[in-house]
Amino acid sequence: MLNKISLGGLILTLFIISSPAFAKDQTFTIVDTDQKACFDNTNLMDCPDSGQSFFGQDGQYKGNQPAYRDNGDGTITDLITGLMWVKARGSKVTWNSALAGAKDCNIGEYSDWRTPTIKELYSLIDFNGWLFDAKGAKPFINTKFFDFKYGNTNAGERDIDCQDWSSTKYVSKTMNSDPTVFGVNFADGRIKGYAIIKPRNRQKNKLYIRYVRGNTKYGQNKFVENINNKDKTVTDQATTLIWQKDDSGKTLNWEESLSYCEDLTFAGRSNWRLPNAKELQSIVDYSRSPATTSSAAINPIFNVTDKESYYWTSTTHLDGPCPKNAVYITFGRAKGYMKSPHSGQGKWLDVHGAGAQRSDPKSGDPSKFPNGHGPQGDDIRIYNYVRCVSGGKAIPDSPPTPTDFKASKSKRPSNVMQRQGGMNEKGNGQMQGQRQGQGQGGGMRQGPPAEALNACTGKSQGDNCSFTTPRGTMNGNCLQVGQDNQMACVPEGHGRRQ
Repeated sequence: MLNKISLGGLILTLFIISSPAFAKDQTFTIVDTDQKACFDNTNLMDCPDSGQSFFGQDGQYKGNQPAYRDNGDGTITDLITGLMWVKARGSKVTWNSALAGAKDCNIGEYSDWRTPTIKELYSLIDFNGWLFDAKGAKPFINTKFFDFKYGNTNAGERDIDCQDWSSTKYVSKTMNSDPTVFGVNFADGRIKGYAIIKPRNRQKNKLYIRYVRGNTKYGQNKFVENINNKDKTVTDQATTLIWQKDDSGKTLNWEESLSYCEDLTFAGRSNWRLPNAKELQSIVDYSRSPATTSSAAINPIFNVTDKESYYWTSTTHLDGPCPKNAVYITFGRAKGYMKSPHSGQGKWLDVHGAGAQRSDPKSGDPSKFPNGHGPQGDDIRIYNYVRCVSGGKAIPDSPPTPTDFKASKSKRPSNVMQRQGGMNEKGNGQMQGQRQGQGQGGGMRQGPPAEALNACTGKSQGDNCSFTTPRGTMNGNCLQVGQDNQMACVPEGHGRRQ
């Protein structure tokens, strides 16, 4: 295969392989999130100095920078992880077809392709992405190297209906006992569990697949408890990251979480930081869950205050792209408040699986979200646990404030509604018909029609509703939408789910 690699590419490859990131024992090199800006609770900001509010966020630490090589044969090599990927987007397939199809893949004349694990797949995520509709969005993957396309709205899909399968099956089940597989949505920057069989029509769910080869040890942790001085830290020799064995013991909002780690002097170290999204996801143990092992989804070498806990990361999640949310990892069940369309009774369910990656408002009052948020009723906690990290490749950085960053509230289009994770709409989901990978595309006009508003007069959030249109009767749920959080009847299938 050397004849396929240019001299420059070969030199770059040799340079990276000889770098500390490719150390012999470091089989699980974490690629930086590539977030190069700083944010407060709601806006873009100049990166703060040590001791100031919001210091220590993702953009202020520079890790292993993403580096790819297009091999010119339909494959892309990740020069940091050592993984090789299929460049093309391909077509949507069932999960079983995704698994079986790897052996028939011969792209680049290789015969050892496999379906990626969730940790392998997540290595590709790039948190410079943001979500509008497809015309105003930026994918959470480097499209200079990887082919990508949003959902086909002309075929009734939503922009975000473009998730990728992994090979990682959830050890428990989601929703109403649905067998579930983890996947990454590179349109909105999330990990969620997706049902193998669509609950509404019992048809096999179809997502995209991108095969991988090389570095079969990627994603496998090698934890060693540092007991010589009983400092209660754990080193992952696969990543070279050093972790607190114990978590914060209490929940904090995002700003408090940044300060907690930056101010921490512990085990002879003062260089603790709040982990970024990829660092924290690296220690998820997808063989564990509260339902199957009576534990959080983490190696038992770590202590956990609450097995149903969510943990903050330092990474801002650009949903809109107003930077009101930050990424968290669910080490407990990723809960959502779901209402039955028949009885109207709601209950909390595991909607996305332990090990999902979602996002929370950075600040606010969680009591304002008694039924969660969005069509799947995502559990809004705002106050989450913290586990600080040290070591690895991350070095302090002070990136300049970008001048072309689209973070103005006024640039958020009003026709993109019910996107989980944002603050503009609150609501809850339904157990049937409001599930992963389902629903219709299209948006909404510059505000709900009067009929939709009137249909929810005197009703509560999540109640069933209906109103008459020229096309017939529309059934849905009462949800708060728009900048003014007006209560309106949102038709079934128009919720923006990930």
